[in-house]
Amino acid sequence: MKYVRLGSSGLKVPRLALGCMSYGEPGLGTHPWSLPEEESLPFFAQALDLGINFFDTANVYSLGTSEEFLGRAVRKLTRREDVVIATKLHGKMDESPLAGGLSRQAIMREVDASLRRLGTDYIDLYIIHRWDDETPVEETMEALHDVVKAGKARYIGASSMHTWQFVKAQYVADLHGWTRFVSMQNHYNLINREEEREMLPYCLAEGIGVTPWSPLARGRLTRDWDVESPRTAGDPIQDLFYGPTEAADRRVAQAVADIAAERSVPRAQVALAWVLRQPAVTAPVVGATKPHHLTDAVAALDLELDEAELARLQAPYVPHAVVEYA
Repeated sequence: MKYVRLGSSGLKVPRLALGCMSYGEPGLGTHPWSLPEEESLPFFAQALDLGINFFDTANVYSLGTSEEFLGRAVRKLTRREDVVIATKLHGKMDESPLAGGLSRQAIMREVDASLRRLGTDYIDLYIIHRWDDETPVEETMEALHDVVKAGKARYIGASSMHTWQFVKAQYVADLHGWTRFVSMQNHYNLINREEEREMLPYCLAEGIGVTPWSPLARGRLTRDWDVESPRTAGDPIQDLFYGPTEAADRRVAQAVADIAAERSVPRAQVALAWVLRQPAVTAPVVGATKPHHLTDAVAALDLELDEAELARLQAPYVPHAVVEYA
């Protein structure tokens, strides 16, 4: 495994992160396809054996049970100081009128709740899952700064938002001497490359680590286009990203399949190798519900695509509409 700094921060991470959305009590929240704890544990163990000690979860994943599974796995399998734990806040954990968002009240409440579920006294990377239009960004950034100064989080990161919003948050932090975001977790893969317009160049210029989610386009790039998995069958979000441009997206997926066949490797290795090749990317967040998902991901680190192959993978792409993240 290769380890690098997360952007210009001092935090070292492997070049892959294990996404924990797939691990949580089935039926809770919006992830009916998640794995129960006894089926999740082997994937944490496999990740550690492969050198992946960077785990990404969120408070809303299976209503907190993903955090609980991760926390117990870390205590059972390794030492807390040997792993990097990232978790997120923003979404509603219940139907209370005070639930959700990025107010000072929400941040202080949710960081403590995540710490309890994870069974730890600090979070390595605390990420705002989405932008909050209802809370002044100054309130959010000061509260996050206070969380860091209290020792409850080591670093802070952000996820899917417009670049102008991210720049504004960083400017507010700089203006007041508050903690800056060190990472951006955004949607980026071969069939949705809109982040190349503004967000990725900004992150590269500012030394901000990038940890893309859905680097395999929710599995679309790993199998024949019309083949569904239990997750995609019940995943309405995919239609927002891959519906209107389906014809072009199919051509990208076919290019992945063709090169994988020529190389005699799984498609996932080709698609992930392309993401890893992009200069702004630090560590894609990969999901795993089968052992080969992790071994393929690690193998992608050593797969060198030549210039002709890169051109073939990128040529069919067409612009996608901007998706507003709910």
